[in-house]
Amino acid sequence: MQPIVESFLHAPSSTWTHLVVDPATRSAALVDPVLDFDYPSGSIATDSADAILAHVRAMGLTLEWVLETHAHADHLTAAQHLRARLGTRVGIGAGIREVQAHFRRTLDFEPQFRADGSQFDCLFEDGETFALGAIEVRVMATPGHTRDSLSYRIGDAVFVGDTLFMPDGGTARCDFPGGDAGMLYDSIQKLYALPAATRMFLCHDYPPPGRAPCAVSSIDAQRHGNIHAHAGVTRAQFIALRDARDRSLELPALLYPAVQVNVRAGALPPPARNGAVYLKVPVHLRPRDTRPQT
Repeated sequence: MQPIVESFLHAPSSTWTHLVVDPATRSAALVDPVLDFDYPSGSIATDSADAILAHVRAMGLTLEWVLETHAHADHLTAAQHLRARLGTRVGIGAGIREVQAHFRRTLDFEPQFRADGSQFDCLFEDGETFALGAIEVRVMATPGHTRDSLSYRIGDAVFVGDTLFMPDGGTARCDFPGGDAGMLYDSIQKLYALPAATRMFLCHDYPPPGRAPCAVSSIDAQRHGNIHAHAGVTRAQFIALRDARDRSLELPALLYPAVQVNVRAGALPPPARNGAVYLKVPVHLRPRDTRPQT
């Protein structure tokens, strides 16, 4: 039995949310759902997630799972909102504990914050399986972009998060805490061992001018055409390319707001003494440029 997959683009963050359906039982999962967040005003809305939820209800589906591919740095997850509305279980990779521990230290979370993954309903390990209706879901740990990154293989489809982009977009960055280009290369080879026709669903697409955003590629297309990791690129070559590219990248605009919410499975930090909720942004004093001016 193969799943039905529908993909919804959250244009402000270039994020794809995937609705995965077992046609036999009408059981469903959402992979990487998104909250609407306006950074300048600090306002959060659930319009995008609610539109997908209305579609789920109109189709007569039972939403059993929210599946996170990792703690994202470029959007806020709607997992908590969906769990509150439907009682849906939320799963993520067991490596989330390392991500939580890092940001608990660097962003000075509240003393009661627990870096044990208990904010999620399930912490998945590599090779673990569970059911989506009558279809088996197999978990594949695919670290490299982040330490908690994983992919979900569901029938003839695999949901890879930020591990790979479309072939003309290459691969994810590896300079976040716990990231490692060598790990990412190994994870990509693990994905490339899947059958060539496997549908590969992506979390993001940043298309070049003239190409519409795409939600799905294939193992075969990635093996032959990925500009960073096609067949023939050695591990050493990939590490050199990825490290050099990462040094040229700016931090994602939503990095600090996103991780504070996403390591909590989509919940906001507790209110401050004045009753308001705040998302922290660390401030660094940039060293003054003392080079002679010409």
